[in-house]
Amino acid sequence: MSEWYERPYKGGPMVGPAWPRSLYPPDAKPGHTPSENGDDVKAVKRTLWRLGRWPGPASKFDRAYSNAIAHGKTGGNVGDSGVAGFQRQMKIEPTGWIGEKTANAMRSALVPEGKPNAGQPGMDATAISLMEKAVAKYAKAEGTVRERALAKAISQLGVKESPYGSNEVKYTSWYQMVGPWCAMFCTWCFELAAQELGKDSPSFVKGSYYAYVPYVVADGRAKRRGLSIAGEVKPGDLVAYNWDGSSDSGYDHIGIFEKWTGGRTFTAIEGNTSTSSDSNGGQVQRRTRDAQGQATTFIRVAEP
Repeated sequence: MSEWYERPYKGGPMVGPAWPRSLYPPDAKPGHTPSENGDDVKAVKRTLWRLGRWPGPASKFDRAYSNAIAHGKTGGNVGDSGVAGFQRQMKIEPTGWIGEKTANAMRSALVPEGKPNAGQPGMDATAISLMEKAVAKYAKAEGTVRERALAKAISQLGVKESPYGSNEVKYTSWYQMVGPWCAMFCTWCFELAAQELGKDSPSFVKGSYYAYVPYVVADGRAKRRGLSIAGEVKPGDLVAYNWDGSSDSGYDHIGIFEKWTGGRTFTAIEGNTSTSSDSNGGQVQRRTRDAQGQATTFIRVAEP
C-alpha cells in the first residue's frame, strides 16, 4: 500500500474564503513581483504543516513568502517540501507559485491518515481566520490598476533618496538597478498595484520594464506591451516630459497624472524630482505642470 504522500490528498468541501491574491516568492521573475508579507502566507504555512508538508512549531510561522516555503528546503523531503511538494502531490505544476488552482486544492485537502487531525480540513479555523484578515486587506481593493497605481504613488509623497544624489532609494533597491529612478518609481507603483489585485501588469516587469523613459514613449507610440497614447487623459495615466522639445530620445522624465487643475495645467506624482531639479531632484513630489510648457506625452497602461 502506498504512503500518504505518494497519492493526492483526499478532498472535501472547500473551506475558507476565496484566495485574495496570487503569491510569488522572491525568485519568481521575470514578470512576477514577489509578494509582500501577509496573513495569507502564514495561513499557507499552517495549512501545509497540518498536511505534513511544512515543519512546525506553528507558533513560529512568519508572514514572509520565501523561496523556502515556495519550493521546499531540501529536495523531496515531505516535512519541508513546501508549496511545490503539495503541488507535486496534487498533480499541479510545481512552480511554488500560488494561484487559483493551487489555492482551491489547498482549501479542500484533508489531513491524511496517520497524521494528527486526520480527516479534517488542512485549513483549520486558525488558518481560515488568517485568510479572512488577508481578504480584508487585499480583496476589498476596488478600481482599476491605473487608479490604484496613482493611489500608491500618492502614498509615497515625501520619500527621498539617501544620501542625496546617490539614486539610492527603495524603488531602485526593488528594481535592482541604481540610476535615475523616475521610471522605476512608476514601475514600482504599477507592479505593486497589480499584485494587490492578484494580477500582473501587462506593461511593467521588475528589473526589465521600465527604467528608461524613451522606451516607455516609444512603446506607447507603437502600442507595445499594453501601452498606447492616451486620448482623453485619465487619472493614473503616465505622463512623460521632453523639456527641450527635441526628438523622442529627449524624453527624460515621467510621472503619474493626477488631475487637471485648469486649462492645460495639471498635477502629477513624480519620483526623482524637486522644485530645483525637475528630472533629478531625489524626491517623490506632487508637481504642477503645464502640458504646453514642454513636449508632453500622456500614455495609457492597459488593464490586466
